[in-house]
Amino acid sequence: MLNLIDEFTRESLAIGIDRRLRSTDVIDVLSDQFILRGVPDPIRSDNGPEFAAAAVREWIAAAGARTACIEPGSSWENGYCESFNAELLNGEIVYSPAEARIVTEGWRQHYNTKRPPSSPGYRPPAPQVVQWPAPPSGTARRPPRP
Repeated sequence: MLNLIDEFTRESLAIGIDRRLRSTDVIDVLSDQFILRGVPDPIRSDNGPEFAAAAVREWIAAAGARTACIEPGSSWENGYCESFNAELLNGEIVYSPAEARIVTEGWRQHYNTKRPPSSPGYRPPAPQVVQWPAPPSGTARRPPRP
């Protein structure tokens, strides 16, 4: 499981799931987020083989970011991710990668939009946007202009 969490907002950006994550899997997840949100600096990770791979380090450097790895055996340095994993994994049993993808995406959406974390301010990191004023019920929304 590969979790991308914004340390500032604590929003879960993506969860990559597979029985074994290869460097190409990590690059796929990161590239999607770099396109959507821009290139972060730095990217903090543990010393797992998926981030220690030369291909991943080279790709991150080529994208203009740098890496900051936590010390081996110091999971407290990556506390947001460890807490996120504990809340998710302590409550679920999954039997296949496909089932894991569905369960984790549901948890990610719940975590981002409904679940209030202990901080900041007991608000979810990425609440759903509510349009104001709301269109009257039964009316069609006007499509955006090209």
